[in-house]
Amino acid sequence: MQKLTVTTEINKPVNEVWDFFNNPKHIVNWNFAHESWECPSAKNNLEAGGKLEVRMQAKDGSFGFDLVGIYDEVNENQNLKYHLEDGRNIEVIFEKISYDKTKVTENFDPENQNPFEFQKEGWQAILDNFKKYAESH
Repeated sequence: MQKLTVTTEINKPVNEVWDFFNNPKHIVNWNFAHESWECPSAKNNLEAGGKLEVRMQAKDGSFGFDLVGIYDEVNENQNLKYHLEDGRNIEVIFEKISYDKTKVTENFDPENQNPFEFQKEGWQAILDNFKKYAESH
C-alpha cells in the first residue's frame, strides 16, 4: 500500500515544535484542516502504549469524529509512531534543520473511503495550520 506523505518546515527550534505538536493545550488550537472545523478536546499520553485522543468536528455541529491513536514508539524531539484503531500506521518525524528551523514529515497509511489526493490535501492542510499556529506563538 502506498503511504501518504506530507511535510512542512517551521521556523522554531525542534523542542518547541515538539511541544506545539504534542501538548493538548496546543493541539486543540491547530488540529483541523479548515476554519469551519474545530478540535474541542485533546488528550495525549505520550509514551509507548499510551493514547492520543482528539475530537474533530464541524463548528456548526453537523459532523464530527474521535480520532484515537496508540503509540508504538516515542523518541522525544525526533519521531513518533502510532497506529489508529482501524490499524493504519502513522509516523511523524521531527528533523532539526538548524537551531530555529525544524522539518516535520508525516507518513501514513491512507484509509479506503476517500481518494488518495483528497486525504493528502486534508493532512497537508492540518500540517499547514500547525505551522501557522506554531510560528505565531
